[in-house]
Order: sequence, then C-alpha cells, then structure tokens
Amino acid sequence: MGANAVTTVYNFTAGQVLTAAQMDNVNCGIPVFATTTTRDAAFGGTQKTLAEGQFAYIEASNTTQYYDGAAWQTIGGGLTWILSQTVNSAVSSVTVSNAFSSTYDNYLVLYQGGSSSATNDIRVTFGATATGYYSSGYYMNFSASTMNGQFINNGAYISAGRGTTAGNNLRMEVFGPNLADETIVMINSVGPVTSDVSQINQGFVNNTTQYTAFTLTPSTGTLTGGVIRVYGYQNS
Repeated sequence: MGANAVTTVYNFTAGQVLTAAQMDNVNCGIPVFATTTTRDAAFGGTQKTLAEGQFAYIEASNTTQYYDGAAWQTIGGGLTWILSQTVNSAVSSVTVSNAFSSTYDNYLVLYQGGSSSATNDIRVTFGATATGYYSSGYYMNFSASTMNGQFINNGAYISAGRGTTAGNNLRMEVFGPNLADETIVMINSVGPVTSDVSQINQGFVNNTTQYTAFTLTPSTGTLTGGVIRVYGYQNS
C-alpha cells in the first residue's frame, strides 16, 4: 500500500481540531482498502456513513468502485479480473479455488499457453461433484469437411476442449456457478496443430450446488504451464 494511501474515512464533528496527519489523509483522494471487507468496515459505525457517490479503491482486485445508493459498482467496463493461476509442470489436474462468489452471477474463464503431454480432451468439473454432468458439442478436423458430434448424459465431467503438445487454448463462460441453480457452461477451444480440431461445447451441472471452485483435468497425460484467468461479469 502506498505511503499516501487513504485508509480511514473520517467523520469529523463541529468544532473538532484537526491534526496535520488528518488533513494530509483527507487531501490524498480516493480511500484505499486492502479488500472489500476492510472497505465495508471503514464506512458506517463511528466513521463516515456510506452514501451514494462514495468512491473506494480495492487493492485485492486493483479496481476503483463507487456506491450507487444500493451496492458497490466497479468502474472500467463489464469485466472484472478476479484471479490468475499458473499451471505447474506435469500435473494430472489443476483446481482453481475461490474462482466464484456471490459478487458476480456469471464468469469468463480463459486458459492460454502451456501444453498437454499428449493430444487429449481437457475436462471441467465443479467443486466435488462427480456426476450429473450433461453436455453436447461439435468438432471439426482442420483437414476434413465432416463435422462430428459428442454428448455426455449424466456423466462425470463436461468436455472443455482440446489440449495439445503445441499449446492449450480455451474460453469458457460459466453462468450462475455460485447461485442456487444449475451451473451452465459454454466453451470454445482450438487445438493449434494442423491435424487437430476446433471444438464447441455447451452443457450444465444438474444440481443447485453453489460452487466456488472448478478443476481442469486432461483425459490422458498431464498439463504443463500456461495461465488460467478468471473474470467476473458485472451485474450492472
């Protein structure tokens, strides 16, 4: 946190004598907080009551927020970065924890770079759920004109795309993973090998579990490297 960061929201009283430190703090601009928890603790109580038009900067997410009279909103577009996780070398699966919360309804997940030890399917599961996955999709080989289909009926995973020795690239949109409703996914992926495929999959988890984590697992072999990034779609 910077030396001039505003970490206190003052509520001065009439006739109060202000110190130089208090005046320096007030004149430094938007208050800076480590997390949304420390932000909420600073507004209300004996300090300044939260009001429409209030601003705050959150270090954990590197975002500037404003209060609209009902909820905190993030400035800077419809997507908010939540976390990035580097995939280690030769892992049989990678779990991304604390990816989903009640802050956002819907999410974007990108996995880029790194590679698979062999050309394979990369599979996605949510939380500890090992059954009740339904999905269907299409894939086409780069050297053929025939489109092929695949489906999973009450299976143990949803196919999240292709992994190759040349690199892993997939985009997954996740709808409502932390809501008490079915978790729905839409996935696009490309196997960057001339003999491989591009693939589109859609599916859902047939339960109302509220998830915070997901896992990517290759159907064969291991994953090495690359970065998984998770973004939240702002609700308004």
